[in-house]
Amino acid sequence: MGRSLNVAIVGATGMVGRELLRVLEQRRFPIAGLRLLASARSAGSLMRFDGREYTVEETTPESFAGADLVFISVSSQVSRELVPIAARAGAVVIDDSKAWRLEPDVPLVVPEVNGETLSGHRGIVATPNCEVAPLVLCLWPLHRRNPVRRVIVDTYQSVSGTGWAAVEELKEQTRAALEGREYPPQVYPHPIAFNVIPHVEPFGEDGYTREEAAIVHETRKIMGEPELAISATCVRVPVLVGHSLAVHVEFERPFDPHEARELLSQAPGVKVVDDPAAALYPTPLQAAGDDLCLVGRIRRDSSCERGLALWIACDNLRKGAAVNLVQIAEELLARNLI
Repeated sequence: MGRSLNVAIVGATGMVGRELLRVLEQRRFPIAGLRLLASARSAGSLMRFDGREYTVEETTPESFAGADLVFISVSSQVSRELVPIAARAGAVVIDDSKAWRLEPDVPLVVPEVNGETLSGHRGIVATPNCEVAPLVLCLWPLHRRNPVRRVIVDTYQSVSGTGWAAVEELKEQTRAALEGREYPPQVYPHPIAFNVIPHVEPFGEDGYTREEAAIVHETRKIMGEPELAISATCVRVPVLVGHSLAVHVEFERPFDPHEARELLSQAPGVKVVDDPAAALYPTPLQAAGDDLCLVGRIRRDSSCERGLALWIACDNLRKGAAVNLVQIAEELLARNLI
């Protein structure tokens, strides 16, 4: 894979940060030195990596001195402050927030789809929204054979996409409901236990949420199709880990489901799970812990002559975030861009 790097992780104690450490160790990423960074509140805590114990440090502008590669998984506001500092210090920065994804000079990358765009990076690379990664992994091999003209996607997003507090809220609300107790919502606007909430991120004036708009714009950017027609509805569901997507795709020409299934079975990063008669189809529980995007229920869209319908499930913390971050870093190394 090339030389070993001095690596810093900002947001190391968060859900994605912890998963990122696991992925780096599992994939044997070449690390010469490692700094784990977080807020002042988390500074001093201990974390293990590759058999060693590391002390988490408070993130400061000086934290990036000597770093070759910086992973950042924090809020967009904090990312806006820290990413330029890390890049000016000489590091290549791979950011997990929405802050940089749509900047024209920042590559937004899913390596299996558009890894070649890394060649134009200027020190900052973005990874997409955790629903966009599995969506484009499944659209891309089909689009190359038969151009996509329209996409309608409904997402069913687990609470781990919100963070630790949301996971605990789901657990506690579930216990409370089963015991006949009240547990008022604090993270979400409504109880999440035994419920679904069609409200992921704030609403805009057009009635779509910020998450739904992100799916539209990020998918267009990654696929290099700025005029692609996409509509999204995002729903939070009482699942701990794993996002699912119901996708209806209209193509330029009719698409045989058997051909689509064959193309997807050969696509990198994708696993076809599609035998409904045997109750085999993707579920978020099945996807949890898997680095691949699972796709099934591949069938003709009965409402559209040129359409297909798909059902996708993906671990939002792994391929939806941490695995894609590490794959970007691996691609940078493979292309001698770091």
